Amino acid sequence: MSKIFKFGEGVEGYNIPVLNEREVRAAAGMLFVMMFVSILTVIFKQDFALLKYAIVIFLVDIATRVFVSPRFAPTLILGRLIVRNQTPEYVGAQQKKFAWYIGLVLALTMLVLQILVNSYSPITGLICLICLIFLFFESAFGICLGCKFYSMIYKEKAQYCPGEVCEVKDRQAIQKTSLSQLLVVVAFVVFIVLLVILTKDFMNVPPFDLFGLEDAAK
Repeated sequence: MSKIFKFGEGVEGYNIPVLNEREVRAAAGMLFVMMFVSILTVIFKQDFALLKYAIVIFLVDIATRVFVSPRFAPTLILGRLIVRNQTPEYVGAQQKKFAWYIGLVLALTMLVLQILVNSYSPITGLICLICLIFLFFESAFGICLGCKFYSMIYKEKAQYCPGEVCEVKDRQAIQKTSLSQLLVVVAFVVFIVLLVILTKDFMNVPPFDLFGLEDAAK
């Protein structure tokens, strides 16, 4: 039983239980896509059914991670299969558990408000936005926002953070950003703004059916 209800795994060379960050990021990406699509369905179709299913799936997956073991969480198992040929990147399990507790609280709140009460409000909208931000940062950048709160609450320092951000060290030359690079980003933002302003009439013209397939189907 102790092997089943175990958070994190022992790996030689690490003095605390760890998780494979690559699996975690893959799982976060899958959950992000699921939540993003379900929220878009609400926005464009006013259909909450898919979002309700997504909430239950999200809750079951996170609860399995926290109360049973990450080894048996469905998305983490799928994530392991997807990245099985990649070299593992080990991170401390404890701060991940704290972050997933935050996700559990958010999912439980959504379960009550969105499913049991069958309501929607700025509260549910804000929770959905927070979940998307957390999942996106984890999957796209490898940044665990929930883990950031761990060091604020617990006195002990988090160990084995993704990208070794827990360790105090100077940035390498390849990590530094020059003024010219920052100016490129600013110029790119200005380009996007001008693109939208100058071409909005052209871009808003609906495209036509190049092969006439829609008319042929009628």
